[in-house]
Amino acid sequence: MSETRSKPPRSRSRHRRRRSALVLGVPLALASAGAMAYGGVFGVFGADAQPKASAATAAGSALAGVTDVANGFASVNALGQNGTYGGRDGQTVTVKTLADLEKYATAAEPYIIVVAATITMDPVGKEIKVQSDKTIIGAGTSGQIVGGGFFLGQGVHNVIIRNLTIRDAYQGVWNDKEHDFDAIQMDGAHHVWIDHNDLRHMADGLIDSRKDTTYLTVSWNKLSQENKAFGIGWTENTTADITIHHNWIRETEQRNPSTDNVAHAHLYNNYLEDEAGTTIKSSYGNYSRGKTNMVLENSYFQGMTNPVVRDATATVVQRGNVFSGTTGKNESGGSGAAWDPKKFYSYTLDKAADVPALLKSGVGPRSSVAKATAATTTAAAATTLTVAADGSGQYKTVQAAVNAVPANNASRVVISVKPGTYREVVKVPSNKPHVTIQGTGGSRKDTVIVYGNSAGTQKPDGSGTYGTPGSATLAVESDDSQVRNLTVTNDFDEAKNQSQAGHQAVALRTGADKVVLDSLIVNGDQDTLELETAAKDKLGRVYITNSYVTGNVDFIFGRATVVVDKSVITLKKRWDGTSAGYITAPSTPADRKGILINSTTVNGDVASGSFFLGRNWHAGGDAALDPQTTVRNSSLSAAIKTATPWSDMGGFSWKDDRFAEYKNTGAGSGAASGNRPQLTDAQATGQEVADWLGDWTPTAG
Repeated sequence: MSETRSKPPRSRSRHRRRRSALVLGVPLALASAGAMAYGGVFGVFGADAQPKASAATAAGSALAGVTDVANGFASVNALGQNGTYGGRDGQTVTVKTLADLEKYATAAEPYIIVVAATITMDPVGKEIKVQSDKTIIGAGTSGQIVGGGFFLGQGVHNVIIRNLTIRDAYQGVWNDKEHDFDAIQMDGAHHVWIDHNDLRHMADGLIDSRKDTTYLTVSWNKLSQENKAFGIGWTENTTADITIHHNWIRETEQRNPSTDNVAHAHLYNNYLEDEAGTTIKSSYGNYSRGKTNMVLENSYFQGMTNPVVRDATATVVQRGNVFSGTTGKNESGGSGAAWDPKKFYSYTLDKAADVPALLKSGVGPRSSVAKATAATTTAAAATTLTVAADGSGQYKTVQAAVNAVPANNASRVVISVKPGTYREVVKVPSNKPHVTIQGTGGSRKDTVIVYGNSAGTQKPDGSGTYGTPGSATLAVESDDSQVRNLTVTNDFDEAKNQSQAGHQAVALRTGADKVVLDSLIVNGDQDTLELETAAKDKLGRVYITNSYVTGNVDFIFGRATVVVDKSVITLKKRWDGTSAGYITAPSTPADRKGILINSTTVNGDVASGSFFLGRNWHAGGDAALDPQTTVRNSSLSAAIKTATPWSDMGGFSWKDDRFAEYKNTGAGSGAASGNRPQLTDAQATGQEVADWLGDWTPTAG
């Protein structure tokens, strides 16, 4: 894209002013995390390590928490496991008997196990020993386990248990010391997602998370009619990371939950209810025991005795909770180190006052849960191609691996690139969808794809110059493709090529729909990141997360619908050492969403007040375009022009297009004015991540 353009004739009759900056999106909302304090160029976000955040939650929508992606700590990449996706890569089987359920749940291979009947355990109290890489999900609301449950032993990982009713192992003794019959027990497991289940009336407890089980998310479950609801701990280690959200815990006496020696316990939007006039009386609610460090947010406590309790050695940080008719202890404080869940994963808090109604209508098994899971877990297993510059892989170049992908491939192909520097131009063509290019190093800096073409560089065959799109080091033109955990650089040297026209030099270009760019460093100067669609009339959505993008002039640009989420945008000086530039240059069609920058940090070693947030690119002088950039919940350094952060381009006034901010912070933020539009709270609800992505929820893997 050219920095300087001739001005087209201004035609106000052709370029209509946008009547509204809002388009209502789908109800299934991805979470929006608050801005993170990264610091420096790469800062504490960890350019030397793969980030922890990956997937986002979809709570609080009309579908009441129904999402096809694990959230919370279960979504975090750790212990060699990239999030929690269960049996996604295995065969789907439907079971109606105990024999079949046990056969597939205990198998070594991955399976999606659909429980389509009521299965009675024999003997009573039997707990099936589930192995790794399993999804166990009820079909609609018909999947029930009676008289027993599931056990996940040491090292078992990547397990999803959803949409089931697990009930009635009760043996007639309320505080039963003889029968350890739980609905779900985990001893030393990791990466487990327990979601949308109805757990009730068991002999000992409903859920036990024991022996350092970690990277666990428990969400949208109903736990009831039990002495012990949910116990966590059973070691003196303080290593576990656990998320517990949107659970309705009612008519239970203790362990609601009891959280013992948990390094990071995040409890939010839960509803604890002790109903008056019944024989069951709560002894306590949320209990932070041992050295647990708990963050407790926007939960609702109804009639509970001792709703929040902590040991002297434990920590509880309370925010936004509601207590109605409660008595006894309601404690907070402690000496534990402060921590922010948003530095591990994104999430959205529902209002505490809305929690009872939301959970009564949304927890437990639902037919929509099975549909959401089936949409993404029945895909065929991925094919993996390995690339290594030293010859130890199947291919020595990334492009050679791309060439080996069959045309019109129906399932995902992962191109696994070993650490090294790959000096090449890479293009994934449109007829090769479902391709993931992923660096295998511990850091996104370990694997580098780099080249140095510019718009004005002459092609070797003498057929002319590359032009801006052709200058890209990496081009992704195929739908449903991903680039993860590596660095993409265009190292064209402007200073050495001042006699050459066309200094635009793209590092990464997309021209497709449903593209994920995750855990990347994208380096360049002018036109670093070009985000287009396959054609003017086609939709092209790109989700960028946990990444760094560097540049100086129009370096995030194009007509695609783009989300830059939880990332760092680093501003660079020009080739001659001066500070001046523009971050975004959208060329959005009038009926589409443009560029959304959300929960992101803007920094860089440039002069104060030297950069614009963006300018309106009417590509080719097309007055019918309606460029859009929204910057929200982000931290802006002093480099941003505080009085006039937006700029005209090509003879078109940015005020006739769609540019706005919402709740940004930092020295470069500013109050609302005619030159600095700010969204109202009501308008902001229509300009969130989900409004940009529509019916697409990017996956963690």
